[in-house]
Amino acid sequence: MGFDEALGLSIWSDEMTTSETSTMPSQETFNATEFKAKCLDILDRLAERQLTRVVITKRGRVVAVLSPPDDEAVAIRSLHGCMQGSVMLPAGVDLSLPVLDEPILADKGVLHA
Repeated sequence: MGFDEALGLSIWSDEMTTSETSTMPSQETFNATEFKAKCLDILDRLAERQLTRVVITKRGRVVAVLSPPDDEAVAIRSLHGCMQGSVMLPAGVDLSLPVLDEPILADKGVLHA
């Protein structure tokens, strides 16, 4: 017995191909007036991932595109390595050596001089 048979579905059932049964998030387009009237509801739908993208038009031209932020885990992974190659050290700099040649007053118990 295959997976489809276990669920009682045939491979080409109408239930699987109709857009009404689809749970995939979608894109919607709103003109500026509609968006202004429904803004909070639209933002809630974006946050709940009911929409993947919202296009806002003004006089028939696209003026903005909204999308929900990445999931937290995806955002954290995208930060890893984002600064790679952005720091350049001059030749001869040894990061293991102290930065200051003078004694640090805090080592002697002086916090504010």
